[in-house]
Amino acid sequence: MGIYACGPTVYNRIHIGNARPYVVFSLLTRFLEHEGFATTFVANITDVNDKIYDAARPLGVPSAQLAADMAAAYVADTDGLGLGRPDAEPLASESMDAIVAYIAELIERGAAYAAEGDVYFRVRADSGYGSLSHRSVDDMDQGEGVEGAHIKQDPLDFALWKAQKEGEDTAWDAPWGRGRPGWHIECSAMAEDALGVGFEIHGGGNDLTFPHHENEAAQTRMARDAELAQIWMHNGMLQMGAEKMAKSVGNVALLHAVLAEHGRDAVIMFFVGGHYRGPLAFDEDTMAQAGARVRRVREAGRRLVDGPSPAEMASYKERFFEALRDDFNTPAALAAAFEWVREANSRDGVGRDDLAEMLGILGLENLLEGDEVAAGEDAQELLRAREEARTARDFAAADRLRDELRALGWEVRDSPTGPELVPVP
Repeated sequence: MGIYACGPTVYNRIHIGNARPYVVFSLLTRFLEHEGFATTFVANITDVNDKIYDAARPLGVPSAQLAADMAAAYVADTDGLGLGRPDAEPLASESMDAIVAYIAELIERGAAYAAEGDVYFRVRADSGYGSLSHRSVDDMDQGEGVEGAHIKQDPLDFALWKAQKEGEDTAWDAPWGRGRPGWHIECSAMAEDALGVGFEIHGGGNDLTFPHHENEAAQTRMARDAELAQIWMHNGMLQMGAEKMAKSVGNVALLHAVLAEHGRDAVIMFFVGGHYRGPLAFDEDTMAQAGARVRRVREAGRRLVDGPSPAEMASYKERFFEALRDDFNTPAALAAAFEWVREANSRDGVGRDDLAEMLGILGLENLLEGDEVAAGEDAQELLRAREEARTARDFAAADRLRDELRALGWEVRDSPTGPELVPVP
């Protein structure tokens, strides 16, 4: 089974909203493999784009260098999610032969035309155009503004190739002139090169439905007489306040900063707490709720023992997987997992196997792995001082020492054997 997800355009660091498709389709891959499907997950990196030229110019750096630096930052930032890498991460800059061949095929078939070094796709040549976004052709706007308007045969046509312009320091040779590809043809070529035509799932944010995915689908229909993908699966946007999180708006929280502040487990818990198709509010309250859920599972995990879970608790796991089979409903699955936790908390000696299986699908297996490091002597000394302050009823000092421990990355938890230090999630 093939999954292709549209990745970022790498002109700066990604924000947490950009990470949603990475998380959704990484976890979907885990679930499908659990269900017995051999799955190949491909997520591209768009490193050739107008936005990269525009971002590099005021910085005085080559656009290719900025793209390479930001692609490396993207890999590092998404590594922080702890979900592993996709099976393939093609770069547009390394897919140029396939892109040029794709455009040539469209020209040969009469679905595209060259004009003054540009190449445009004939939208009205595709009788199925608009079927993905459910829009009338006459009501569409490609969002290209006035660029190329004087040479397009139809205002609706969109660019497959753009002639090199002044100030664009990176370009490639093609039969119709030196330049670089449009955004849409890049993904058609990379997806087909990695997975072939007719692969199972093409994913991305719902803001890409039109024009990006509509145009991808049209290009493949006209070049290959086939559909690029069987299912188009779109995740909703993150919101800050009343608006979509977007670099263009400026209301962004960078992924690496969010991970540093809240920890990867809380970030993953935040994502799986909302259905992938719907919008998801990002703010301090939602992240605090995610952190509390993480702590709840981690605390429950400390009481579990190695081995199989009780047979009478199997219904929770069954509901968990039924929820995922129903349009990958992670909130319902998570609710079933928490019911399992609630039941386990009322028993002694419960085996962890079922919970481990569920958490592994959601990317939260870390919560049962125990503390990776022990508290150092500095933290232990602060804990002793805090307990002495509490015994002396000096609660102001106890609170101050608690805050110092938290700054070191530790929280104080009561246990049957006395207070202990656990890592801050």
